[in-house]
Order: sequence, then structure tokens, then C-alpha cells
Amino acid sequence: MIPRLADANPVQSRYLKFIETLKQQGFGGDLNPDYANRVVLATDNSIYQLLPQGVLYPRSSDDLMLITRLANQPEFDDIVLSPRGGGTGTNGQSLTDGLIIDLSKYMNQILEINADERWVRVQTGVVKDQLNAALKPFGLFFAPELSTSNRATIGGMINTDASGQGSCLYGKTRDHVLALETVLLDGQRWRSAPIDQAELEQIQQRDDRIGELHRLADGIQRDNAALIEQRFPKLNRCLTGYDLAHLRTPDGKFDLNSVLCGSEGTLGFITEAKLNVLPIPQCAALINLKYDSFNDALRDAQDLMKAQPTSIETIDSKVLNLAMGDIVWDTVRDYFPATEGRTIQGINLVEYTADDPDQLKANVKQLTDQLDAEAGQAGKSFGYTVVYGQTEINKIWAMRKKAVGLLGNAKGSARPIPFVEDTAVPPENLADFILEFRALLDGLGLEYGMFGHVDAGVLHVRPAIDMKDKVQEALIREVTDQVVALTTKYKGLLWGEHGKGVRSEYAPELFGPELYRCLQQLKAAFDPRNQLNPGKICTPLDSGAELYRVDGVPTRGQQDRQIPVAVREQYDSAMNCNGNGACYNYDPNDAMCPSWKGTRQRIHSPKGRASLVREWLRLLSNHGSNALTEKRKLQLALPLRDLPAKIHNSWKKSRGEYDYSHEVYDAMQGCLACKSCVSQCPIKVNVPEFRSEFLALYHGRYLRPAKDYMVGTLEYLIPWLAKWPAPYNWAMTNPTMAKLMRKYLGMVDSPSICTHSLKQGLEARDIPWASADTLRHLSESRRANSVILVQDAFTSYFETQLVLDCAELLKRLGFEVFVAPFSPNGKPLHVHGFLNQFERTARASAERLQKLAEFDVPLIGIDPSMTLSYRQEYAKALPDMEIPQVQLIQEWLVGKTEQLQPITSAGKRFQLMAHCTERTNAPSSVAQWQQIFKALGLELSHQNLGCCGMAGTYGHEADNLETSQAIYSQSWGPMVEQYSPADANDEPELTLVATGYSCRSQVKRMDQQQIPHPMQALLQAMR
Repeated sequence: MIPRLADANPVQSRYLKFIETLKQQGFGGDLNPDYANRVVLATDNSIYQLLPQGVLYPRSSDDLMLITRLANQPEFDDIVLSPRGGGTGTNGQSLTDGLIIDLSKYMNQILEINADERWVRVQTGVVKDQLNAALKPFGLFFAPELSTSNRATIGGMINTDASGQGSCLYGKTRDHVLALETVLLDGQRWRSAPIDQAELEQIQQRDDRIGELHRLADGIQRDNAALIEQRFPKLNRCLTGYDLAHLRTPDGKFDLNSVLCGSEGTLGFITEAKLNVLPIPQCAALINLKYDSFNDALRDAQDLMKAQPTSIETIDSKVLNLAMGDIVWDTVRDYFPATEGRTIQGINLVEYTADDPDQLKANVKQLTDQLDAEAGQAGKSFGYTVVYGQTEINKIWAMRKKAVGLLGNAKGSARPIPFVEDTAVPPENLADFILEFRALLDGLGLEYGMFGHVDAGVLHVRPAIDMKDKVQEALIREVTDQVVALTTKYKGLLWGEHGKGVRSEYAPELFGPELYRCLQQLKAAFDPRNQLNPGKICTPLDSGAELYRVDGVPTRGQQDRQIPVAVREQYDSAMNCNGNGACYNYDPNDAMCPSWKGTRQRIHSPKGRASLVREWLRLLSNHGSNALTEKRKLQLALPLRDLPAKIHNSWKKSRGEYDYSHEVYDAMQGCLACKSCVSQCPIKVNVPEFRSEFLALYHGRYLRPAKDYMVGTLEYLIPWLAKWPAPYNWAMTNPTMAKLMRKYLGMVDSPSICTHSLKQGLEARDIPWASADTLRHLSESRRANSVILVQDAFTSYFETQLVLDCAELLKRLGFEVFVAPFSPNGKPLHVHGFLNQFERTARASAERLQKLAEFDVPLIGIDPSMTLSYRQEYAKALPDMEIPQVQLIQEWLVGKTEQLQPITSAGKRFQLMAHCTERTNAPSSVAQWQQIFKALGLELSHQNLGCCGMAGTYGHEADNLETSQAIYSQSWGPMVEQYSPADANDEPELTLVATGYSCRSQVKRMDQQQIPHPMQALLQAMR
């Protein structure tokens, strides 16, 4: 039995008092001093881990003004505050041991779009892709491009002065900021924008902090103009923090925003931004070039720039190979065809944009003529492809974006990590700089991956270091010091794109004592007591405070090394999470983590759950408990041995006794187990897997809720209940019983069992059961034309007609169909952590199916989630067994398209709503369905959707009902509404079809509509 974890790091008393005072004074947002929220926000995408004292989620600027006014009072003037957006920083920019102020949960509204004047006003919790989705109907976009654009907030972009692909044309975030609204530490709210001299002088007359700031900044700029000109590097990516070099605009106006942009939350809370937006280019092209070496790709970029493209991105072979092993490669493989005898060691992606198609083609031709003339020359590309159209180009950019995270999924304990990854040098120096950079890493015996913006002289280099190893951890200092010296030699910067963060220790040397003192004066004027994100950028003048050091901040590796190696390996999916935040994807039409989208709580995300489990394992280890040992004890324990202790522990839980495991449990209960994280996360974090492991151990100490037993035993009970379905169906539909079910069993809206039996339906259609006897007598030709339908509990007993329709359709298509006798699959057991029972069930099921598979007749399943478990959960639980191959129905049928004949159902159009587990874990499935429909002469379209919110029985659990409804309303609900005819008797414009049982069940529950399975739609078209 695992121990109670009661000694989690407590919140300091003065912070608790601060939080309580905020509550008393009417703070409108969320106040979270709980350990779970603190643990999850203790990390970002960097190597560091710094536990905050609490997390605050303000709802408005008024909340922020309340926070700052309170922190300005003598009683609380040592309270540390750090703003946070998407949490994607690679250098610990938002990490703090004080209070994190997360603006992304509530302050995420697009306030105003002025298409005529091309500007937009937003709250700074808005995500970049969210903003561009809102701007797209107006033909506009917010230009600075980021690989993290689907979760990076505008506030984060401003605070790090972010930029990325295309920066040579579009510049940095600062170049698009028209005005900012900032809450200062004294509680004042100030709107800053470029102002002329008269207005500046008027503001300088104010006898408050606003006046002081304007007087000081103006004076520093005037008195140190020559020094600023000398010390600030002349780079496209001159990211320095308080940018004194641009305090005056080209037309001479005073712009305080140049100081605020890139300030990393050290000067105030930026709450709103007025941003310049640009017209979306009408057409685009991308030329994909292949090279024999990465150095060739780098050096060739200088010649490519002569053709004046919009941008040039480069990727090395390590990153490229990781992309080739990911599902994202399925979408782009045709654009990187293999060349016999050549291996791709580097690629350049050269983009052109234009408003005139003819001009675009002329620009592309200029480059391709150059490439054709250079063909065969040493150091030049050995092949290229040209892609037109934003849809296809976006697929390649999505691969490039995902490649950033994929580096973290490299094999082995030493993984590429960010700490010297955004160096910037003049582009003409880049190839020589990287040559020395690589020699430095090679000399230390380090592997690494490289990618970046070769046109801007920025290359992301991530050395592979095992931070759990004390010896390797020391390399952080050694490598960083040498890279700083190298960037100086080549007239560049260590921080070219991703901010300073804990690397700020190198700022004094870069700026020199005089200029650094000026920065300290500014910091002191904004934040005299060093309360705002201290340790970053610079310290207040004469404060005695120190900057963070790259080897002086706690790291994740230091925490993780406290966990035994064997445990780390068993829970590697959680341990390897590097905080890249891909699971914070804002897009409701993306399958990634519906529980995050439905709650906007970071604990309910793969990153959050992985963080909680890592800390849980560490605390167990510190208590002398080992998760693997405890699991073995449970496997060997007598069934009721620990029942008295469980009852006692659960009683204490009900009376409020604290155990950190309860916080982990709450986060795990919110998971839909949809497995989108397994494929969508570049690190392949598998929450359902370690969730099941956790639940098994948690319920070794605490009693299970009744619903777990109801769901876990469903597959065993339902064949008996189906013999006499009337009593069960009455109980499910009776209002009084429904209330009792909700109150005592925690279940709602449970479906009714079909009253017509599968056995009778198969007999009526003359479809036999699959058995050794029936299969043994098949001739070779009959076997080649036969298929076995593998049952699952949900379709066989709640959608019996679907199974019959599938069998009938396959018969009509000329196949001989057999149906395997029902056998529990065990998936519900696994989801709820009944691991011992799941292994026994899986073993029995695999043995039965293997006996059928021996006859070389394909096995196919109807429900995606249940079918995919044979190749995923079964393979993990039964390493000693040969697992029978059970294909998704479309995986098998797509191989038989030459036998399919077009059917006469002219004009019928269908829209596929794919199950999210199927779409993300079997990425070819959508295209396979489209091939099948096309072979039958029908059109099947598809557009991205999120999750339906049901996911097996998740949506039927009372505690999840609200979240389930919220998830459905974000993506599936609007789609169903869009294609539902106003009159039920009208023919729909497009017939919706859905592959998942849970998805169809959810639509029926929410919108009272019955959406057919694709096989049912095909059968109907044939009739």
C-alpha cells in the first residue's frame, strides 16, 4: 500500500495571508495555493523547475490593480509576482518562487478589430493562432510567426519581443505594437503609445510614477545616445530587454513600448495591446531543397537570399529523421522524395509570398532557374520540389513547427534541451559560427539537433544532456560560457529570439557597466523593491539583489534523479515531458487534450498530469516507497486483505485529511483517456497509460467509487442483461431511477440495450459465427475473400443494428463474413486502473482471437477505440504473447478497393466525423475512408474536429457531465448544427457520418440526432 503523502512543500504564511487578503478585498478570479497548481506551473519549456507559492488567475485589469496595490503596501512589499502566458518559455522567463499571475485563463478576449485601419485590440491572454483565426475573415493576420503559435499568448510574445519565421520581412513583435495598457506596481493603469515631444513634456510634469518613468527613460536615452549606438548589436534579432535603442521612433516620437516589449514581466503587467495587422498574401509557394550536409544547407542560404524570398528555414538530419518517425510525416512525405544513393542531411525551406499569382511564379522561376543551373555542383542541393497553395504549404510548416518538440523525443536518457538554442549572428557569419559551435559540442562528445531561421542568422541548437546526471548537468555552465564567447567573436547575441530569463547573468558584460546601470535605474523606477519577476533582465539599482545564474536555479533533473531509475523507466512517458506545451493548443477543432479545452485548468492537460505524476513518484521515493514494488504487492495480495485499511483511509479522506495523491487523483479523473496526447504530443506523453498505473496504486489505499465497478464489469454483465433487456432499460429511463443512479452510482444518461439480438439478426442474414470448425473447412480462395468481424460490447449490445449493417454491406460487396463470438475486450478495465483484471481479460481475449487468426482470415473491428486497444494496451500488458492483428474496418477494406464497383447514388455527399483516437493514433484512417467512398463512386469530405466529449463512459459519469457538455459545444455541436436541415423532413446538404460509438452516442444525447456509421451510409446508398 502506498503511503500517505502529507508533507508537500507548504505555502509560506505571508503568501497565504496575501492570498486571503485578496479574497477578502473582492478578487474576481481564481486563487490557487494548492500544491497541484503550484507543481504544474513550476516548469515551462526550459530545464528549470521553480516551485511557486501560488497561482492567481485574474479575470480583469481590476483584479491586477488589486494585486499590485496590495503588493505595494508595506505589509506585503516583499511579495514576488511573475506574469505568465502560454508557459512556453525556454529559459525560465515566467518561473518564480513567488506568485504566478496567469492571464491566459480569463483575459483572452479579442476586444476590437478595425479592418479598415488594419489594427486590432486584444487582451494579452489571447493566443496568436486564436487571433489570426479571428482576423482571417477580414483577410488580415498578425505577422510574427512562432512554432508555438497555437498556445503562445500575445502577452508572452510582447514580453519576450518574439519573432520567428519570416522576421526579415515582418520583423519582431515590437514592430507591430501600436499601444499597450500596463498595470504598474503601484496599481496605476497606463496606456503607452508613441507620443510627440509636446505630449511627452506634459506627461513629464506629472508628480507620480508615470511622470518619473517618462523623465528617467527620456533622460537616459538623451544622455547615453552614443553609448547605446555603440553597445546595442545591429541585428535583425536585437533582443535585449529594455530596448533603449528604439526609445525614439524613426520620426522622433518617444515610445515607452520599446522598453516594455521584451521586459519579461519585470516592469509591469501588460493587459491589453493594440496591434498592427497585415493583409494575408494572396498566394504562396514553398521550395523544398535537399542537401548532402547541413553545412552545405547553411552556406547555400546566402546564395538563396539573393533571390529575395520571404523566408528561409533550415533543418538538420537529426530533426528531420525524428519528423520522419512521427505521424506528421504522412502529410509531407511526397514533398521530400528519396534520391537513390543520396541521404538527406539537411534541408532548406524557401518561401515566397505575393498578391499576384504571375508575380509569384516569376519569383519562383528565378530561384528554380538558379537551382537548375547549379545542379550537380558541390555544396549545392541535389534536388527540390515546389509546393503551391497555403493548405499544402501549411502542412510543411506544421512539420517544421512540430520538429521543435520532436527533438525532445530523441531516444536515450540524454535528450536535446534548450539553453543555448537561440543564438543570433549576422547571417553572413552564420555558417562559420555554426562550424565552430558544432566543433565545440563535438569536442565534448555531445549529440545535438539544429534548425532555425537561416535568413536571419538564428539557429536553434539543442545539445543532448541527461540533466539527471550530476556530471552532465555541469556542462550547462561550460557550454553556455563558451557559446557566449563564440557569439561575441561573431558579433552576435546569446539570446536572439527566446528572451533572457535565467541567462540574464550575461547582460552586465554585454552592455558594459555604464549602460547596465541605466537599465538598473529603469528597473528601480518601475519596481523599486524587486518584486516583479526578479532575477531576470536586471536588478534595481543599489538594491543588492542578484540576477539568476544558469547553474544557480533548481532544475527538473535535480528533482527527477530522486526517483529510482527503474521507476523512471516504467513511467518514462510522464518523466520525458519537457514542458513544450503542445497540449495547450487553443484550437477547439484540434483533437489534442479535450479536458484542457473544456476546463482551461492546466492540471487537466497532459503536461499538467505528467508534472503531477513526476512529483508523486518523487514524494513516494522520499517516503521509501517504490511504485513498482507497490504494484507487485498489489498483484500478489489477497482480494480483501487491505479492505479494513482502505475503509479507514477513505473515512479519513472524507473528513478532509490531506494526501497529495488526492490532488493527482482529481487530475487523472478529468482525463477522457482519448489518447490524442500519445500521437499529438511530440514527446508522446501517454496519459492514459500512466493514469491507469496511478489509479491501480491509488485504489490500493482508498476505496473505489461504485461507478468504477459498474463500468469495469459492464462487458461481463451485458451479455446476461441483454437476454432480458426490459428491466435494465426501464431502470435507465425511469426518472426516479435516474436520480438514484446519479446520486449513488455517479452515472447519468446511460444508454439502453438493443431489444433485437445480434444472434437473431445474423441468422436472418445467414451470417455464421467464426469458429475453428467453420474456418478450417474454407478453401484457399474462400479464405482470401473472407473476413471476421470482432465484436465489442458497445456496438454489439447498444448498436446491434450497426453490426448487422456492417455484415450485410460486406456481403453485398462480395465478401464472405464471419462474426467472432463475443469476448470482453477489457478496455474499460484498463481505463479505470483495474490492471490485474485487464491483463487476465486481455490474455483470454487474445488467446481466443489468436485461434481464429491461425486460419489467415483477417480480423476487423468496428469501434476504433476498442479495436486500437489490441495493438496498444494489449501489446503493453502482454509482452510475452503474440497479439493477433485486428484491423480497423477501413484499414482492411481499403486494400480491397479493386473489388469495389461504383454504386448508383448520384449526388449524395458525406462528411466524416472521425473518432479522435482513430484520427490521431491511426492517422491514415481518414484518407482510407475517402478512398473507399471514392471507389464506390461517392464523395466523402472531412474537416478537422476536436473531441465530442463522450470518450467511452467519460461523458456518462456525473462528475464529468458539465465538462463533457462544454467539450461537445466547442466543436461537434456547431458541426452538427451547421449540417442539420431546418426541417427534419428536408434532405441534408451533406450527410454526416461518425466512426465512433461514443461520438454517435454523444450526438444522440446532446442533439437528439442519430448519425450513421460510414458503413451504414454506404449500405443505405446501395439499397
